[in-house]
Amino acid sequence: MKPKALILTGYGINTDSEMAYAFELAGAEAERVHLHDLIAGEAKLSDYEVFVIPGGFSFADDLGAGKVLAERLRVHLMDDLLAFIEDDKLVLGVCNGFQVLVKLGLLPALERYGLQEATLTFNDSGRFEDRWVYLEPERDSVCVFTRGLDRLYLPIRHAEGKFVPRDEGVLKRLSAQGQIALRYVDPEGRPAGYPWNPNGSVEDIAGICDPTGRVFGLMPHPEAYLHKYHHPRWTRESVPEEGLGLPLFRNAVEYVRSRR
Repeated sequence: MKPKALILTGYGINTDSEMAYAFELAGAEAERVHLHDLIAGEAKLSDYEVFVIPGGFSFADDLGAGKVLAERLRVHLMDDLLAFIEDDKLVLGVCNGFQVLVKLGLLPALERYGLQEATLTFNDSGRFEDRWVYLEPERDSVCVFTRGLDRLYLPIRHAEGKFVPRDEGVLKRLSAQGQIALRYVDPEGRPAGYPWNPNGSVEDIAGICDPTGRVFGLMPHPEAYLHKYHHPRWTRESVPEEGLGLPLFRNAVEYVRSRR
């Protein structure tokens, strides 16, 4: 039986189809489920092994990117989400989904789940950024999704992607506990200034996980680079047939299979 992934959709989420395709390509059975159906109980989170919040502009980013969706999940589904995580399952948030997980307090979850300890706020450039960036996985990260990955090249498209921890203590603990999963780098792999760090994130942080490594959020879009033809320069450069985003999804599928 294939691992089952629930891909959340509705109310402004707009990359759910690409996300479902990515998981299916990696070997999972992916189902797009509307938030309303999940809240109404017409679909049950417990029937799945991966929960995914894709990118988009949920609830038009009113009150800040991801804030309204985070509160909807907190009010209606928090107990289900905590049970899901406790059951050794995976949670992924990309772009708007990352914003939701941070504002819901499922990331970084240093003290406990449900307490917001960081935020994702407006880009330093003061504008929406749409470009491709280089990413370096942290070798000592506990993140399930980034295990064994080398440098990545993925697109970003966001206006509120600047990662800011609550204080210096949060940043130190993220580093010490291996919860920083991805950092922006320049084409030579060095610490990134603008535009390679497209938003001004503290210490070039592009993605983090919870202490278990099973809840992961990132601003770049791995679901947008699954085949060579997604690469912006595939007609001019030698590009691998498989896009650099796909191994991230394959890691998730393999983790679920290993725990059965």
